[in-house]
Amino acid sequence: MRAMVYRGPYKIRVEEKDIPQIEHPNDAIVRVTTGAICGSDLHLYHGMMPDTRVGMTFGHEFVGVVHEVGSSVQNLAPGDRVMVPFNVYCGSCYFCSRGLFSNCHNVNPNATAVGGIYGYSHTCGGYDGGQAEFVRVPFADVGPSKIPEWMDEEDAVLLTDALPTGYFGAQLGDIAEGDTVVVFGAGPVGLFAAKSSWLMGAGRVIVIDHLEYRLEKARTFAHAETYNFVEYDDIVVHLKKVTDYLGADVVIDAVGAEADGSFLQHVTGTKLKLQGGSPVALNWAIDSVRKGGTVSVVGAYGPLFSAVKFGDAVNKGLTLRMNQCPVKRQWPRLFEHIKNGYLKPSDIVTHRIPLEHIEEGYHLFSAKLDHCIKPLIITNADGREEHHA
Repeated sequence: MRAMVYRGPYKIRVEEKDIPQIEHPNDAIVRVTTGAICGSDLHLYHGMMPDTRVGMTFGHEFVGVVHEVGSSVQNLAPGDRVMVPFNVYCGSCYFCSRGLFSNCHNVNPNATAVGGIYGYSHTCGGYDGGQAEFVRVPFADVGPSKIPEWMDEEDAVLLTDALPTGYFGAQLGDIAEGDTVVVFGAGPVGLFAAKSSWLMGAGRVIVIDHLEYRLEKARTFAHAETYNFVEYDDIVVHLKKVTDYLGADVVIDAVGAEADGSFLQHVTGTKLKLQGGSPVALNWAIDSVRKGGTVSVVGAYGPLFSAVKFGDAVNKGLTLRMNQCPVKRQWPRLFEHIKNGYLKPSDIVTHRIPLEHIEEGYHLFSAKLDHCIKPLIITNADGREEHHA
């Protein structure tokens, strides 16, 4: 098969790899039809994630067709169209039984925190991802679901991470009717978090970013009020001004470790593989939420050595809530919203790139070229021929 392969920071290739095999009776092999590049993939691409090994295939957002199943798989059969959550999880451990699929205890030797994630380094279990023509899906009776007949494939692929994570960010905010919600970051997750905040009863939604084309998308897709932080001496002071000097009720950090990487990260990260991120957005969130408010964190963070204003959070009486999204837990309600026309996830897609050109896709996305917000990766394993939109 053809697959994206990591060769070092900023170096990826499309190469021939062996088609993955069934390794356990509950495995499935899925022929990928559509995947995506996620903002958190850029941390891998930039060499910022510990234990990202040469030869790994990235990609934790993908949908496809079941090619083969193991002998104990009961819920899927070859030919089924499936969507696969980015979480690899067993479904039966202490954490899975409580709905914490992203914290599964049985799928990652490093499971002190995160469970398994497709295509996201050996820190997250070492599972090859879906930026390839085929992918092995463990626990096939637990994670994947058949794509509903009425659902568009491009909507389905965004349900494997970006939309559920944004929705989860709003959910963690515990939004009350009429609340003012501020979202830091107008990438796909931030856009979905802003849109989801309205569904949860927000009375005002504000999105902060520094890229004008993303802020325009926040206005048109998420119907949000927007501010470009580079236009203000202190964005926190401005947010206080526009919220009666109280601060927002809820702030969602959808930035995390900046995908561009700080200067220090670029100087030291590729050598140490430990720079998990700069907490600028997190500190802005702590500063701009009102006393007694809630900060929700769904941005991707690794090991964090920079100073977080934790004392300020304590003294303001803040509630801090965070996790990797347990994707499948969000699906029933999101399916309902999509079917009823409240959400159209694929509205944020800006580029459709053939797998063979994925190197260009990463460059485009990383360098914020051509107003790229969300690139999909189209594999031609099913005979389709789609190109840059």
